[in-house]
Amino acid sequence: MRRFLFLALAAGLSACASQPRQESGPVDQTPLSLIPMPAQLQRLPGHFRLDASTTINVAKGDVQAKRVANQLQGWIRQARGIAPAIVEGKGKGGIALATTASVKGREAYTLDVDASGVRIAANDETGLFYGAVTYWQLLTDPAAHSGVPAVHIVDAPRFEWRGLMLDSSRHFQSVAEIQHLLDQMAMHKLNTFHWHLTDDQGWRLQIEKYPKLTETGACRKPVGPDVALTGGADTPYCGFYTQEEAKQIVAYAAERHITVVPEIEMPGHAQAAVASYPKVGAGGKKLAVSTDWGVNTALYNVDDGTFTFLQDVLDEVMAIFPSTYIHVGGDEAAKDEWERSKTVQAKMKALGIDDEEQMQGWFIARIGDYLEKHNRHLIGWDEILDGKVPASATVMSWRGTKGAIKAANAGHDVVLAPSPTLYLDQLQSTLPDEQAGRPSGQTLKTFYDFEPVPTDITADKAKHVLGAEVTVFSEYLPNWYRTQHAIFPRMAALAERTWSQKADWSGFIARLPAQMSRYRAAGIVPSDGAYAAAIAVAPAADGKATVTLSNQSGYGTLRYTTDGSAPTAQSTAYAGPFDVALPTTVRANAFAGNFGLAGPRDREIDAASLLRRSSDELATCSDKLVLRLESPEAVDGRRPVYKVDIMDTCWMWKGVKLDGRYGVAVTVDRLPYNYALWKDTKGIVSRKSRSAAGELEVHQDTCDGPKLTSIPLAKAKDGRATLDGILPKREGTHDLCFVITGKPGPKLWVLGDVQLR
Repeated sequence: MRRFLFLALAAGLSACASQPRQESGPVDQTPLSLIPMPAQLQRLPGHFRLDASTTINVAKGDVQAKRVANQLQGWIRQARGIAPAIVEGKGKGGIALATTASVKGREAYTLDVDASGVRIAANDETGLFYGAVTYWQLLTDPAAHSGVPAVHIVDAPRFEWRGLMLDSSRHFQSVAEIQHLLDQMAMHKLNTFHWHLTDDQGWRLQIEKYPKLTETGACRKPVGPDVALTGGADTPYCGFYTQEEAKQIVAYAAERHITVVPEIEMPGHAQAAVASYPKVGAGGKKLAVSTDWGVNTALYNVDDGTFTFLQDVLDEVMAIFPSTYIHVGGDEAAKDEWERSKTVQAKMKALGIDDEEQMQGWFIARIGDYLEKHNRHLIGWDEILDGKVPASATVMSWRGTKGAIKAANAGHDVVLAPSPTLYLDQLQSTLPDEQAGRPSGQTLKTFYDFEPVPTDITADKAKHVLGAEVTVFSEYLPNWYRTQHAIFPRMAALAERTWSQKADWSGFIARLPAQMSRYRAAGIVPSDGAYAAAIAVAPAADGKATVTLSNQSGYGTLRYTTDGSAPTAQSTAYAGPFDVALPTTVRANAFAGNFGLAGPRDREIDAASLLRRSSDELATCSDKLVLRLESPEAVDGRRPVYKVDIMDTCWMWKGVKLDGRYGVAVTVDRLPYNYALWKDTKGIVSRKSRSAAGELEVHQDTCDGPKLTSIPLAKAKDGRATLDGILPKREGTHDLCFVITGKPGPKLWVLGDVQLR
């Protein structure tokens, strides 16, 4: 429910909730690892111990409670190896589930635990389900070894839209993988799965009336790491969901009280559709399904035939997805084709429309009218506000929060999904083992600190904030392993901020280790970057090095070893920077009591390593469009990852002591340059080269400073290689600038490591 209703609802719940049986004795004060944290929680004396005789009790004829009982039985079986019998009618003790009008509010529930049993009550099945989830979390808390502690919980969500968007266009996920994700969403009380099914790089949903959408539009030429996924450069990257598979996912989600909101992009991000049916495109030419990430310029036409096509598609979409909302995209619609099209310009003149932005408004409004006639509501990215859109349209704000503020203050319902704050493709740590992606640094705490109601929305308009969602755009998430790493545990932060009324970061980060254990038990591989030890090294006197340890969250006790052994809860506790002799291997981890919070990290420190920097440790020169990109070729079983500004291939090593240094070895690699930068291409930096392959130049102090050496890249032969150069003798401390000459595209030279000798 919406925020302004929450307090009244909570008061009603408290008044109506059944009161637990009071017991004497001390109250267990062990913190409860619940995520999201309930609205009201009271600790009481005693525990309830589950055993083989425990039953799950539901009233005879309570179909909703019976369904939830079956689900809870399965969770308990997986967690404890016990399958409590389900008893219809009054049972003694055990776990009682009941729907009752005394609990007010959709999705709300009460949960009472005492020594005699567990009682979960709600006025709808969704509330019962969420109450069962909370009990399951209590049961699977490592602190619950003595039984589930006695509690009285009154709970309801802060927002009605608590979501996650998954991009299946750029990279495809299997039905089983999506079901795995839906399982975890449900256990976080998330209720909206926004499914991004079409884009320039792939059309992923079967449309029976237009079979070429998947025959042609679901396949593209593999580029870069995708080649490894297909098994060869000549094997296309393909994938789509049949209508039966999509219905299966919808049904699976519904069983977990999740609504699937499909997204069919228009009028932009249409290249896969136009490649399949060129007549619906405004460009008047045949296109291939795009292999480029970014802003492609293919747009739908605006003639009646194109709208017939789109309405036919939406008819089949609506037959699959019962969601009230249908997402139509509307973002990043580059208007070049409309500006050049005589047909589009004539249509604009006939309609009395002055510019292409207003034309998009007309386009979206026409689609919105069609959806309204079918009792559906249009939702789109915040660019739809640039034209006149129907008053009933809901706006999803991704370009920061400004779109949400503008829309809500104008009376539109809004969902917050701001970039980069809630974008899970943004990297979550600066650890050297972090995966490829966008390195803007959206940490777990960044996600947790997000407030879904911007302060610039007036108080009387705050009711228009439906909620928020995290987004999983998949350009740099080619497989399920990488996708899990991006989603978990940051999804948990959004789950708590959209459910719980109050923010409690210190409580959340302390509750999360139990959730990390639940992830692993469910076969999820989460990122441990919030807890993992970062090991920084600096030269020290007398042939030593100074080591500094830290971790992102600041939670736990950092412990380390210097003998190569894995750190334990008994290893030396980090108290501040310390010196080590060379060579030494430092291994470190964070601990909460005896529990290791992450995988141990290690760093080999010797004289050579103090004179070596990876691209991650170098600064980029202009930060135009910085990415961490992986090599298409594996080295020792894994693909190297490089930090590079794809618009300015330039790196800085600051504060280098050059006394007596005369040799430099650089590792370089060449990657595909598959980026659609639209008008941003004018910002690409080009440097004069002396050969077709280009050179890597090293300059002193600034990138326009004295050239110290120039290393021909032709020696790399279009692949990963280590190249040597000679630096003229220099004294003192200087900055070194490493630049690659030429212009990026169609290949991209990147810098891996720099080693001074």
